[in-house]
Amino acid sequence: MLSAKTIEIVKSTVPLLQEKGVEITTRFYQILFSEHPELLNIFNHTNQKKGRQQQALANAVYAAATYIDNLEAIIPVVKQIGHKHRSLGIKAEHYPIVGTCLLRAIKEVAGAPDEVLNAWGEAYGVIADAFISIEAEMYEEAAHKEGGWKDFRNFVVVKKVKESDVITSFYLKPEDGGQVSSFIPGQYVTIQINIEGETYTHNRQYSLSDAPGKEYYRISVKKEKGVDTPDGKVSNYLHDHVEEGDMLPVSAPAGDFVLNMDSTLPVVLISGGVGITPMMSMLNTLIEQNS
Repeated sequence: MLSAKTIEIVKSTVPLLQEKGVEITTRFYQILFSEHPELLNIFNHTNQKKGRQQQALANAVYAAATYIDNLEAIIPVVKQIGHKHRSLGIKAEHYPIVGTCLLRAIKEVAGAPDEVLNAWGEAYGVIADAFISIEAEMYEEAAHKEGGWKDFRNFVVVKKVKESDVITSFYLKPEDGGQVSSFIPGQYVTIQINIEGETYTHNRQYSLSDAPGKEYYRISVKKEKGVDTPDGKVSNYLHDHVEEGDMLPVSAPAGDFVLNMDSTLPVVLISGGVGITPMMSMLNTLIEQNS
């Protein structure tokens, strides 16, 4: 439980975070990867280069400060982020590292006094505990489902289908010959890619594009061609270099953008571009259920 004084101090930093949030998180990632380069095996390098991750973290820190006196209000966001963390293999031991680097970034960018840093350190501990607790439940749930597993499991590409000039589907079965766990239509998996000549592993999330209950998972990947930016490194690698018989480490399904399986109301599915992939899983499920 945070003291009233700690809550007051953290809330007083909201204007600062609104003004300098991205600057703080940009410096945070510089510190983090300089001192812990092994974490580059987890984070999306492209999102780092494009500033997406910095902006996302700035938004999360801002929300935490805004609702520090009512953390229940951000639990839905914590769960959404928790799904992503679980799919990436982020563990409890990573949180102290992140906290230390974040406080250093706040001090360097904002010149925050010790009183503010101490308050934020205390608040971060409470927020981190919420993430750790929720993510621990997610890990256990994924591991104990029928056909489930923890962290990553090797899958074999059993079929590669060119759906269009830019979309290719990959059918994946466990290398160990075991079952695959079921999932809720709309969920995704994280795929690990090691590209020859690259120092660090690339992680990407791809929606499962077929209904659950099969002996395989299917992902359908758009070959990203950059406009004034480099081509998508992982999507192009999958299209051009990954073939039937190749092995890919895959996380258990995750995500909360899902079909409500208990609803009896009519369903309208609206998407654009490759965003159709989770909708295909939903649509195929509804067809199979004669819904």
